[in-house]
Amino acid sequence: MAHTSTYRINGEDLVFETGRMAKQANGSVFARFGGSAVIATACCSDKVTEGLDFVPLTVEYNEKYYAAGKIPGGFIKREARPKDREILVSRLIDRPMRPLFDKSFGREIQVVPTTVSADLVNPPDIIAINAASAAVHISDIPFNGPIAAVRVCYVGGTYVINPTYDQIEKSALEIVVAGSEEGITMVEGGADEVSEELMIGAIEAAKKPIADICGVIRAMRDAVGKPKLALAPLKAELARKAEIEAFGKERIGKAIFTKVKHERYAAVAKAIAETKATFADSLGDDEVQLKLFAALMEDIQYNLLRSGILDRGQRVDGRGTEDIRPITCEIGVLARAHGSALFTRGETQALATTTLGTTFDEQVLDDIEGDRRERFMLHYNFPPFSVGEVGRLGTGRREIGHGHLARRALERVLPTKEQFPYTIRVVSDILESNGSSSMASVCGGCLSLLAAGVPIKAPVAGIAMGLITEGDRYAVLSDILGDEDHLGDMDFKVAGTEKGITGFQMDIKIAKVSTEILTKALDQARRGRLHILGVMNQTIAAPAKEISEYAPKILSVKIDVDKIGAIIGPGGKNIKALCEQYGVRINVDDDGTVTIFGANQKASLEAKAAVLGIAQDPEVGIVYQGTVKRVMDFGAFVEILPGKEGLVHISRLSRTRINAASDVVKEGQVIPVRLLEVDKLGRLNLSYIDAMDDAGQKK
Repeated sequence: MAHTSTYRINGEDLVFETGRMAKQANGSVFARFGGSAVIATACCSDKVTEGLDFVPLTVEYNEKYYAAGKIPGGFIKREARPKDREILVSRLIDRPMRPLFDKSFGREIQVVPTTVSADLVNPPDIIAINAASAAVHISDIPFNGPIAAVRVCYVGGTYVINPTYDQIEKSALEIVVAGSEEGITMVEGGADEVSEELMIGAIEAAKKPIADICGVIRAMRDAVGKPKLALAPLKAELARKAEIEAFGKERIGKAIFTKVKHERYAAVAKAIAETKATFADSLGDDEVQLKLFAALMEDIQYNLLRSGILDRGQRVDGRGTEDIRPITCEIGVLARAHGSALFTRGETQALATTTLGTTFDEQVLDDIEGDRRERFMLHYNFPPFSVGEVGRLGTGRREIGHGHLARRALERVLPTKEQFPYTIRVVSDILESNGSSSMASVCGGCLSLLAAGVPIKAPVAGIAMGLITEGDRYAVLSDILGDEDHLGDMDFKVAGTEKGITGFQMDIKIAKVSTEILTKALDQARRGRLHILGVMNQTIAAPAKEISEYAPKILSVKIDVDKIGAIIGPGGKNIKALCEQYGVRINVDDDGTVTIFGANQKASLEAKAAVLGIAQDPEVGIVYQGTVKRVMDFGAFVEILPGKEGLVHISRLSRTRINAASDVVKEGQVIPVRLLEVDKLGRLNLSYIDAMDDAGQKK
């Protein structure tokens, strides 16, 4: 029996329907908003594993090309491996939902939201988050939800909930906010250097619609939800738990406050090994007992780190709550890269490079919104050696997600194509990692852009904030370590300029965070960001005056649209000839923008002059410096502009009688000529003697 629930946002109905599609899944919801629609399913395996210490959850968001009436590009005309955007939306769904699953459920969980209709007006990602939450909540999978999500923009001085694509384009701020009826649990987005107050206002604006949507989903469960499956916690107790805890706590307590990461990890591992060896007789080889022992050691570290901060203001590396780790910045570390920088903050280090390319290097994207081109790319790499481990090299969801966050933070300060006609690629290779490598990528990426001579609006820095809570007590941490991220209650990344925020991502592991805490965290992040910018500015504060000698030389010129055909020529004849003659590449846009890409400045300038010549209409009365192309008995043909020749009749070559034009001029000679006339057939009549008269040189 189908069941439908509705909630109205921004003039459209968000509709949830269940009981009509995908009925064999543990839970399924068909959700639509305007003409966009998503089918979300939730399933779990039959196999139960007791005592799992993680949630085996996978979220696989996908978009069908038929949703927008498209056929996929490429040789194989079907959807293939996930695109970056699908992975990013999967992460948007996963992050607010994962903390609400119980580890003791012990079953593999798969959530599959599929965009099946796209009206190209309403983005489907928000629909997918809400549909996924509803599918899980009405299913028999235990879930401490629901959650809901909205997108918030700031257009014309007003916050807009679930804006259209057009509204997003006009917005100074765009964030996705997810949460429960109790409070916000995730925020992600970008902005045009907005204030902390504006960001808080956007989050506050999201709270009511999120709570309302959660209420709709909860009502759906009350109406048609399935009974929840049982959990599978370990039923056994750790033998001699109190003794083990006391022994381990004493030794881990001394080890965990070691300043250097690898020394700290080694000291903690030694303390755990000593504890395990001391109680080996009771632990033995029993798998359950060993699992319980490992969980207890994790709990001890969790409690020691948090109590050290809350009770004594002591972080594991000895810093205060607002202290930033030591920072060093270097630029020009790679000789051939167009721009390079090495950014080090504590034990996190990013090698960032900027490469400048041409229009032909733009990223071409084929998705349901249509073919798009992007002139800015940021690629993030996290090799296993950055944390002292061995493993597979490759690009996974982490790399795509962190790269997208850093890209979002930097793209808001980039020059327009008209201001800087280059394609820009930034690569961040993480060489060391101990917290906030994505924000190190922002800082390093910014330094490399400046070193490459990219005229960005302002330098950008990023910082990761953390949170430790216990009852009414809390501490906001600046520049968090990996341990503080893993064992803390919040991972809150903020990037921006001196003026305001450009990138924003927050993941909260507790039920809610108050506005007071968010305000404090943002203010503390601003102070940290300004400190980092101050250090970066000591290395480089403005774009390099010249781009690298190894970068392509790009010139741009605007011509009349009706001259585009003359530049291209029949079958591309003219533009091909220009490219061959000057050793350049030329791109002509529909608006009349001609971009010339040359290996050196000389070739680019010569090609630019040729393009202008072709696009320029010869003017009667103007004296041109022309090149003699052919000499005939009756006169000489002279090229006054690229591709435009005229005749100098023998009578206009000399004021005295001559037998042949060759008596005065030769092929290849550059001579001044005046344009006397453009006849009805478009032929150019030129005069040498009139041009010489102008110069006061009479023959």
